Amino acid sequence: VQLQASGGGLVQAGGSLRLSCTASGAFGILFSINTMGWYRQAPGKPREFVAVISTGGAGNYADSVKGRFTISRDNAKRTVYLQMDVLKPEDTAVYYCNVHSATWATNPYWGKGTQVTVSS
Repeated sequence: VQLQASGGGLVQAGGSLRLSCTASGAFGILFSINTMGWYRQAPGKPREFVAVISTGGAGNYADSVKGRFTISRDNAKRTVYLQMDVLKPEDTAVYYCNVHSATWATNPYWGKGTQVTVSS
């Protein structure tokens, strides 16, 4: 698995989780020069954008998570993080990381996601 997400779990509404995603293989070699993103997919729904971080560390967020989630990266560890605070039941989904571009939805490889379940 070249994009391994971890850190998910079951949490009550209002709680927090910190997700990690470590890149290996070709993704790992190119990690420091790639813009990286977090995405999520809830049951029966298409995958959606959550957050993106540039090579310089600037973050941008979907409106639904703005002010609650924070994306960061550690190039030395080839890892991108997603700190999720004030979680809501609607945040329940499988979370993935990947290289971000305007055509992210057509990325052929998605790796292993991590399940986040928020109970009300």
